[in-house]
Amino acid sequence: MKPSDKRKFGRVDLEVTTFAFGTAPIGNIFREIDDKTADGMIQQAWDAGVRFYDTAPMYGHGLSEHRLGHSLRWKNRDDYVLASKVGRILKPKKRSEIDFAPWVNAGAFEMIFDYSYDGTMRAFEDSLQRLGLERMDMCFIHDIDRFTRGDDQPEVFKQAMDGAWKALEKLRDEGVVKAIGVGVNEWEVCHEALKQRDFDCFLLAGRYTLLEQESLDSFLPLCEERNAAVVVGGGFNSGILATGAVEGAKYNYAPAPADIMDKVRKIEAVCAEHNVPLPAAALQFVVAHPAVPAFCAGTRNEEQLRKNLDWFSHPIPSEFWADLKSKGLLREDAPTPA
Repeated sequence: MKPSDKRKFGRVDLEVTTFAFGTAPIGNIFREIDDKTADGMIQQAWDAGVRFYDTAPMYGHGLSEHRLGHSLRWKNRDDYVLASKVGRILKPKKRSEIDFAPWVNAGAFEMIFDYSYDGTMRAFEDSLQRLGLERMDMCFIHDIDRFTRGDDQPEVFKQAMDGAWKALEKLRDEGVVKAIGVGVNEWEVCHEALKQRDFDCFLLAGRYTLLEQESLDSFLPLCEERNAAVVVGGGFNSGILATGAVEGAKYNYAPAPADIMDKVRKIEAVCAEHNVPLPAAALQFVVAHPAVPAFCAGTRNEEQLRKNLDWFSHPIPSEFWADLKSKGLLREDAPTPA
């Protein structure tokens, strides 16, 4: 498998590379990245054959979109696939009055949730302005999950299905975008959205990994049935599948609990037997599912990106996957790389 390998994007007339460049880090999440580093990673990904880029207004209060558009501006627009998101309006505001957390030195805009029809249309147009590009190929309704919205989630979801959905459906019908979907942290929200509306795709963060395969029960089978594409981000479960079960390892943005640490140690033991880096197994497992055409990875520097690209191509024997299943470390029905 190579990062530059291309696959059809579900039922949509698009081909995407199996490795997608995620841009939350270049929005300065948790700590600052300078313009040179951001551009260097985008160019490095391009040189490796990556042609799928995902961004969002949320990432750095517009900074990620601005940086990505700057780095892609003089590429042939037909040579790559670009995704962004709706659900937030950005309004100019004094930096001293903005709560940027968890972003650092981000754009001078406050973020306001808006899933209405008009708000979605405005957010879509604003994103194109920040990108400085003539189109995006796909657009996701962002963060209508419990992880982000808490007890307000049911009402927010309804607003999005009534407002944002109608706006994106119109844009798709008019050929302004080719694919529309939902980008969230919970597969259950994606599942419900697919049952209610005719979505093409989903961006699912962290819920289909070496450690979590519950989405195999209902959501991913429905995606196969409907030929809906799922882009998976967060394939390292926010850290532990990259670092291993080391002290301070993170699982879903918090210290990994004992049972997760124990399972990762057991997976690491199988990795050692077959000379397979744990991160390579984590990355390649995700894109083995027929509904998952691409894995979306965000990195903080060129060295991290180089490692991800290398792990994505690392040879893994079929016996490795069989051993994981025989030891009860991977679901029997989980598709694995050929």
